[in-house]
Amino acid sequence: MKGVLKIGGVLLGALLLLVLAIAVRAATWKPPVPPPAAHVAPPVEVDVAGAARHLSEAIRFRTVSNQDASKNDWSQWDRFHDWLRTAYPHANAAMTRQDLGRTLIWTWKGSDPSLKPMVLMAHQDVVPVEVETLGRWRHAPFSGEIAEGAVWGRGSVDDKGSLIGLMETADALAAKGFKPRRTIMIVSGHDEEVLGSGARAAAAWFKAQNITPEFVLDEGMLALGHDPLNNKPIAPIGISEKGYATLRITAHGKGGHSSAPPDETAVQVLAKAVDRIASDRFPLRFDGPGADMVRVLAADANPTTRALIANDWLFGGLIARKMGAVPAAGATLRTTIAPTVLEGSPKENVLPQTATALINYRLHPRDTLASVMARARRDVRGLDVELAWNPNAAEASPVASTRSEAWRVLSTLAAQETAARPAPSLFNGATDARHMSLVTRDIYRFQPIRIEAAEIEMFHGVNEHMSLENLKRAVGFYERLMLTEGDPR
Repeated sequence: MKGVLKIGGVLLGALLLLVLAIAVRAATWKPPVPPPAAHVAPPVEVDVAGAARHLSEAIRFRTVSNQDASKNDWSQWDRFHDWLRTAYPHANAAMTRQDLGRTLIWTWKGSDPSLKPMVLMAHQDVVPVEVETLGRWRHAPFSGEIAEGAVWGRGSVDDKGSLIGLMETADALAAKGFKPRRTIMIVSGHDEEVLGSGARAAAAWFKAQNITPEFVLDEGMLALGHDPLNNKPIAPIGISEKGYATLRITAHGKGGHSSAPPDETAVQVLAKAVDRIASDRFPLRFDGPGADMVRVLAADANPTTRALIANDWLFGGLIARKMGAVPAAGATLRTTIAPTVLEGSPKENVLPQTATALINYRLHPRDTLASVMARARRDVRGLDVELAWNPNAAEASPVASTRSEAWRVLSTLAAQETAARPAPSLFNGATDARHMSLVTRDIYRFQPIRIEAAEIEMFHGVNEHMSLENLKRAVGFYERLMLTEGDPR
């Protein structure tokens, strides 16, 4: 009996110590302290009407990237490039333009060659508009109509809005006689929507020219009016983006007529392989850039949430599961697996000798192409299938610094222009910027506009539009950035 009481006393003591440790850590824990705000250029006057007119004109060029490039109307890009010359005479007089095919690189040479250049990116192409959705557009998708306090059309936000913002800024500053100390470079890929061969060529050009940027800024995250934790404005800045890879599974079987099928067809083998791989989901782990964002948001969280985050050594799994209930949040904590394409027989009564499937992965920075492939191979052990990556498979990008001067400037401007709390985050999509990891580690993904969560549906969807307020934010952000970083003190 004494032994039982002694064990019970030890367990009770251990439990009390655990509770005490949790309470002390919760009481003393503080969210990550952001670096001091940077000294940035003051707010500027923006010619919103002029910017809106130019964005409207830019939308009318149908620079639509199709998966099959032979369907592209390349004359639209050529006409758009000519328009960029005439619409921004001061910018083009101050900068040199390098044409890498249809990808464009502008260079505004700085007066101090010891300073590494900053690189600002925005792509020219847009996704197609599905014919069946045309009736749901409030304003025609390539009209560029200015109405209801916004510029409407495909590409208004993704991503001609950013490109026009950059060119408006460069043109306005050049007209005022601004001469940067730090070289400013604008890179505009022509085919970002189909995985960016243009940006890859641009990165190779930077490498060949031995140009190492101080930092790169591209599209990606944007400010939201309400964050999921505290219902307050947040400006997440992507410090890394997930890798992109598509796994091709090829299953083999006996062909022939479907009237006399074998015990197992190629389609059945394929189905087993897809199910095994897709069911073996990567674990949710509360770490990396996605967790960093939550830790920053904890500054405004309620006491219970703060206690959980303060003790993530114990409750990390619980937090990760809670985030995992929201697909977009869970995706920041793990590699995702999405079967997307199945191909078998071309005829309903013919048994195919091979059947194929495509599974799209978005790799978390903790995983690699090699480790993901090894996991898939283990999953399909014993099945007659072949696994291979489709072309353009890419690792997750390096994680950029949140202690650099570039981060200080970008986060300070993001906070001021969008009236939202800046926080590091992981971008779940793919941008042209990922190719620039060939020449620099500090790559940031942030579009200086603010929307509500419901408006995210317009990306690649219907009724895409850039509000005049957001256009003003974007031009103001880019001008202050060029003034700050282009003339560092």
